[in-house]
Amino acid sequence: MPSANLQLSANDQQVLESIFNPLELSSSISSQVHPESELTDIDTDLEPELASSARKLELQAVRLTEEGDIDKALAIFDEALKLTEKASLLNNRAQALLLARRDEDALKDLNRALSVATDQQIRTKCHAHCQRGVLYRKLDNLDKARADFESAAKLGSKFAREQLVEINPFAALCNQMLRQAFDQLK
Repeated sequence: MPSANLQLSANDQQVLESIFNPLELSSSISSQVHPESELTDIDTDLEPELASSARKLELQAVRLTEEGDIDKALAIFDEALKLTEKASLLNNRAQALLLARRDEDALKDLNRALSVATDQQIRTKCHAHCQRGVLYRKLDNLDKARADFESAAKLGSKFAREQLVEINPFAALCNQMLRQAFDQLK
């Protein structure tokens, strides 16, 4: 039995951490995510008043979606999209469209959100990849779902990493076997 005073190298500690917590972000991935870059998701090409109006409409539509008033929320999302085509707005409308069981329209919004998102909109890109991955999974397109979850995982999504394990039966089996082996060592 190894001594309790055993000193592990940083690399050894990282390997053990990845075994015990396989779904946690590695330091190399988490260092790429800069949440402060998304403190504001404002269109710089838009007049401040117009951007503010679009943001207020977006927040109102999100609130209505959360309250279950999907039809009214979609109408307000449409009104906001007449002002600007922001990635977060498209991503949020896609969520409402999914709740309305309008999968094809949601997929169009997610595709568009990812095409207009800037490199600074990491969180919006991550959410759009996760939503589209879930939708592709629902549509039984595991290759596209996997690609989206991989993109979201690279952007820092723990949910996407969990989905990758879940849709990869070999990884799930390996993870289960490792846990059992370590449980037996206790």
